[in-house]
Amino acid sequence: MPSTLGSVSELQRPRRRLSRQVRLRRTIAAAVLAGVIAGVIAIGAAAGADRDAQASNEPSETPTATPDPTPSEPARPSPDVTAPPVLVPSFDKSARSIDDPNSIWLVVNKLRPLNPADYAPADLVTVPVAHTWDPLMRQEASDAIVAMFAAATSEAGLSLASNSAYRSYSTQVELYAGDDNLTARPGYSEHQTGLTMDIGATSGVCSLATCFTDTAEGVWLRDNAWRFGYLLRYPADKTAVTGYDFEPWHFRYIGVELSTEMHNTGFSTLEEFFGLPAAPAYP
Repeated sequence: MPSTLGSVSELQRPRRRLSRQVRLRRTIAAAVLAGVIAGVIAIGAAAGADRDAQASNEPSETPTATPDPTPSEPARPSPDVTAPPVLVPSFDKSARSIDDPNSIWLVVNKLRPLNPADYAPADLVTVPVAHTWDPLMRQEASDAIVAMFAAATSEAGLSLASNSAYRSYSTQVELYAGDDNLTARPGYSEHQTGLTMDIGATSGVCSLATCFTDTAEGVWLRDNAWRFGYLLRYPADKTAVTGYDFEPWHFRYIGVELSTEMHNTGFSTLEEFFGLPAAPAYP
């Protein structure tokens, strides 16, 4: 066995000296590594400082707690604004009296006599139209007849004439022959109001006869009299209402306002328009 005293321990062996060139390289490498590490640390510190500064300038992302809104009904949509409805004025049936003998709306029939019975209009005038007997009418009715006769001539080339107009109480006494469907009793006649005319053709064809309805004059009057305030007072299909047989020649002045309203609403008798009882017979 070799002697321990004679062996050389690894620890006791002298270290090999590094060459000066190697030491220099290692020193340079260590210095470079230290510089790199210092740079990285510096960059990291700068980046951290920048993040801290940016964070201090930005608003906190932690939402501020706000109380819950008080529960309420959902908002209702506003309704569309519409214009107020236009009120169409209705016809005033009470604008004129149907009882006063001086009113152009007076209703005279077998249940509604004139009051007084011998009433006579105060404004009678001679009507300047062709005629069989000198016609008298109230001024307003006369003016309307003159305009209507002129329109028949200018619009249709027709020539109209008066066969009978105002008749007094005493005249009606003379004319009444007892046939209540053909002639009114004294005090019940529309002719006594001064607002009525029996109209025919100047030729006299079908004068005061039902065939007048088929003449050019009768047709024109039927279709146009309302424009001048006149009403065909005794229509063919209304005998049970008016109490008189069909008289296509008998026209009663009621004024343009009322005649237009009746024309537009389809009423052909005063009784029906004003809601009065039918008057087929005397009481």
